[in-house]
Amino acid sequence: MTTEQMQQLGEMHLAPYMQAATVLIGKSREAGGNMFRHQLDTMAILIDYGIIDSVLLKASIIHDVLEDIRDYNHNNILSLDSESHEVYKLVMEVTRREDEAKAEFLTRIRETGSHKAKILKVADRISNMISLGFVNNPEFIERYIKETQDYILPIAADASSYMVIELTHLIASRKRYLEGFHHHLVYKKMLEEQEKKQ
Repeated sequence: MTTEQMQQLGEMHLAPYMQAATVLIGKSREAGGNMFRHQLDTMAILIDYGIIDSVLLKASIIHDVLEDIRDYNHNNILSLDSESHEVYKLVMEVTRREDEAKAEFLTRIRETGSHKAKILKVADRISNMISLGFVNNPEFIERYIKETQDYILPIAADASSYMVIELTHLIASRKRYLEGFHHHLVYKKMLEEQEKKQ
């Protein structure tokens, strides 16, 4: 990160958005932890990629609030600062609508989403794919990998070639994890059968 980027980051007022995101502390995740931590992790991924766009970073901090807290008063976001209307608009782009199937939602982002929405969605998925290493549900992992290949990689291709590389590596590593998980289950079943015979 350049000195200029560090200065830009230092001048951003991110705390009000972090405060707004604390409503997600009670929302647990399949991999452990909670949704509040995931928001900050998504922001950290953007910063790690050298993305110092105040609207994008602010949106990343609250990107799941409207989707996960359905009765959340959106006026709380709109009153946070001078950029809050832009932030809200971006958050709405990456928020799945109640009547929207997951495939429709991801296709919408791919086909009509702004560049910022695509970057945010991919950073969100990178965070989720990293967390996938702590999930013990093979069906969930398999479904999530397929969804990432089918829908998120095409979004990443429009967002950032570097993000495509990271996602590709994450997909490969999670597939290896899944294979190891299946081998473990087969081995465990074999041992159980041997014990029954004794």
